[in-house]
Amino acid sequence: MLFAKAKTDFLEYLEIEQNRSQKTIQNYDHYLTRLIDFAGDIKISDIDAELIRKWRLWLNRLGTNTSDELGKATQNYHLIALRSFLKYCAKRDIPALTADKVELARTQRKQVTFLNEEELGRIFDQPDLHTPAGLRDRAILELLFSSGLRVSELVSLDRDNINLKRREFMVRGKGQKDRPIFISQEAAGWVEQYLNQRKDTVRPLFVRYSGSKQVDLSGNFHRLTVRSVQRIVARYALLAGITKHVSPHTLRHSFATNLLMNGADIRSVQAMLGHSNIATTQIYTHVTDPHLKAVHEKFHHK
Repeated sequence: MLFAKAKTDFLEYLEIEQNRSQKTIQNYDHYLTRLIDFAGDIKISDIDAELIRKWRLWLNRLGTNTSDELGKATQNYHLIALRSFLKYCAKRDIPALTADKVELARTQRKQVTFLNEEELGRIFDQPDLHTPAGLRDRAILELLFSSGLRVSELVSLDRDNINLKRREFMVRGKGQKDRPIFISQEAAGWVEQYLNQRKDTVRPLFVRYSGSKQVDLSGNFHRLTVRSVQRIVARYALLAGITKHVSPHTLRHSFATNLLMNGADIRSVQAMLGHSNIATTQIYTHVTDPHLKAVHEKFHHK
């Protein structure tokens, strides 16, 4: 069987049988198409260790719009997609290289950036609360920090998704997995203030108030995009005089860091972040390591 045809079947399998998100399917399509760009529409049986070695070399030398080369993490995304495809082939009894023959490149653990209490206070004080957009932005900042939501999860929220009285609701995150979200009284209060001044009845929780694409053909406000929220957070960080790079994910890191510094166990933090693997949550060793040192000094006397 030729690779291109099998790739199409694999992507349909991800959509129908695995219930993967359209974004995940698009990403896998992009990564696997890169193999066709390199090797052509080869037979699946032609995908061997030597071809993968040469493809990895090709990927390592492949530039992007912003860099002369692909990062190691991005190269690994290509290999993860290929491994998933090879596992699919094994399941369908299609002769192919076994997935465990595809090894990922070693990557350096990312340094987690988070905001301390004083920095959070400064960034929260920046929105102009006399404007609808300012109230919306304060609600966004408070909700991101209080909940640990991914920015993609935040922009997908509708008004009826969030229960401000109980201060909890469910979201569907990566891998189409549902998890509970809990928010503070303060965050719920800011979301309520923002909604109380809304005069429209459209479903999206966070809507646009500026730009040429502010409303649709029916005159309804458009939902904020991931990119819009990224720009909002970065702008307020700049206004607050914070020099480090700040994104919505920084507020997610700050949420996790705050929990751990106040005594939460890492398994609970894993569940609240929606990490399927505890290893992903262990990037927060900048918090847990000092805690272990304190435990050692407190209880080990010799």
